[in-house]
Amino acid sequence: MRKFTYTFIILLAGIFSVMAQPSPEDPYYKIVKVAAPEGTLLEVGGLAMLPTGQLGVSTRRGDIFLVDNPTSANPHWRKFASGLHEILGLAYYNGSLYCAQRSELTRLEDTNGDGYADRFETVYAWPVSGHYHEYSFGPKISPDGNFFVTTNVAFGNEEWWRGESRVPWRGWTLKITPDGKMEPWATGMRSPAGLGFIDGEFFYTDNQGDWVGSGGLWHVKKGSFTGHPAGLRWSGLEGSPVDLTTEEVYAEVDPRQDRDAQDRAIKPENVVNEDFTTLYQMKEKYDIYQPPAVWLPHGVLGISNSDIQVIPEGSFGPFAGQVLIGDQGQSKIMRVYLEKVNGEYQGAAWDFRSGFRSGVLRMAWAEDGSLFVGETNRGWGSAGDANEGLQRLIYTGRAPFEMHEVHARPDGFEITFTQPIDKESASDLASYRAGSYVYKYHPVYGSPPVDMYDHAIKGVKVADDGMSVRVVLDSLVKYHVHRLSLIGIKSAESQRPLLHRDVYYTLNNIPAGAKLTMDQLSTTNTAASSETQPTKAAPAAKLTTPDARASVASTTKSGPSDAEIKELMDKWTCTACHQTDKKQVGPAWRDIAKRNYSNDKILSLVRNPVPENWPGYATPMAPMPHVPEEDVLKIAEWINSLE
Repeated sequence: MRKFTYTFIILLAGIFSVMAQPSPEDPYYKIVKVAAPEGTLLEVGGLAMLPTGQLGVSTRRGDIFLVDNPTSANPHWRKFASGLHEILGLAYYNGSLYCAQRSELTRLEDTNGDGYADRFETVYAWPVSGHYHEYSFGPKISPDGNFFVTTNVAFGNEEWWRGESRVPWRGWTLKITPDGKMEPWATGMRSPAGLGFIDGEFFYTDNQGDWVGSGGLWHVKKGSFTGHPAGLRWSGLEGSPVDLTTEEVYAEVDPRQDRDAQDRAIKPENVVNEDFTTLYQMKEKYDIYQPPAVWLPHGVLGISNSDIQVIPEGSFGPFAGQVLIGDQGQSKIMRVYLEKVNGEYQGAAWDFRSGFRSGVLRMAWAEDGSLFVGETNRGWGSAGDANEGLQRLIYTGRAPFEMHEVHARPDGFEITFTQPIDKESASDLASYRAGSYVYKYHPVYGSPPVDMYDHAIKGVKVADDGMSVRVVLDSLVKYHVHRLSLIGIKSAESQRPLLHRDVYYTLNNIPAGAKLTMDQLSTTNTAASSETQPTKAAPAAKLTTPDARASVASTTKSGPSDAEIKELMDKWTCTACHQTDKKQVGPAWRDIAKRNYSNDKILSLVRNPVPENWPGYATPMAPMPHVPEEDVLKIAEWINSLE
């Protein structure tokens, strides 16, 4: 997977433990543990359903199990193979199991019918340098019967933060035929842990890191370049469909391979208020660039995005045909709705189900429509505090009140729902918030949201049946992630709020078509009137004078309210790495409070983290310069109010 960076966050008020507290998602999608043999450590790397109804389970430790009656209370486990090298994917095809080891695609067979693999065939082998991060993921089988594998880059020795492709085809997607012929498909991958086919087309997920501003879901066309330059080292080799070079990328964006006076490499850090480049600007210069179909905002919709699964008909209630994406770091699953505009994929992403016992890496659909979830966190960390697991996610038959789909429109968005909405609340502009932003394309580890706008809601139009609403904004910004918060929407029948009120729509293209006129819209607004023009989000407040700081202190002397903290942390994507009472990716808030940092010191550490202050954590905190100073001080006040 990867070594991910944790961000400065606070757990939403009232949620103190991922595993110990009931989740609002529990009534709709139930998590149950799959019983495994005592003493078996299931660091799951691959899952595959067989036509026999058996479940194939591969592990990072190199074992493959076959499980009879896997959805029963007493499944029967049998070890099918062992001694393989870190299996991070498993598939069944034409009577055989296939797995991706670190250096090869392997076919396994039981030729004598005794239930154990006795034939191991190398279908195709690729080079490895031996670096720890040279993971290989897959295979996934295309509609025409070929295998697709993605490969992780290595990282530098001295420049430990910089992704490297030390041997051919690292950082690539490979297409492999059943008879062992390999065709390089595309490059630009950094840590492509999730891969799969959606409507017959190949997609993968990547993780935030150098050159990758945030995680996301990429549609990968043959010959495309998805952003990370390491794999371009091999673009000149025979068979490569990519004609871009590393030098061409570096001519546009400085790789920042600088050294200090002692000739030591300097780690690139985010520069506030700099002129920056985006993936989309690079695409305008080099059409070979392929930005994400959907960004998955870091710290909100995961921090280590993993497996891709399309929801089949008859499973998971109203969401058939949509896409589920796992997340290893946050131990959860997100939901994505895709649509094509001007021939390109784009779409919406929501939270779906959290609370798994370890990091979600692999998923597979059971015959009964439930979802097997394979988990691991060894060396990577996760919100779930177990280091392994196999669980099932079961739809209870009770449909949640959710946004169903979001469609881009020329003047905003059309949102459909799983149940009729209350027309009074839906007609009130105060029920909505909207903003947009984009990410930098640079060699720094991840990117803060930049070019941020607050958008005014001009009006809304609620459908007669209450199943959809058109939300008209003052403007749309092409290539930006548009966040819509439906904070006041209620269901018509029960007056219940949405289970997940925030959606993130990646607007790669603005569709053509007729716009709604003002006389078609409701403009009722029970809150303060909105601006009529888009405005840049306010820059970080500079509370440098004693009077200014005293003003903030006076408003927070008794501590910010739970509602205020919830709103701030929701706005600044604070859901990834900390909990109130226990260590997660980052330290618990109570442990930070014990350090007795002043509010100003916390502000300084948010802007410029000092990882050596917390030597027990492998993943250093990313700078958060985009969070306004006033908001950080309120958060600091809350932390210091903890006993």
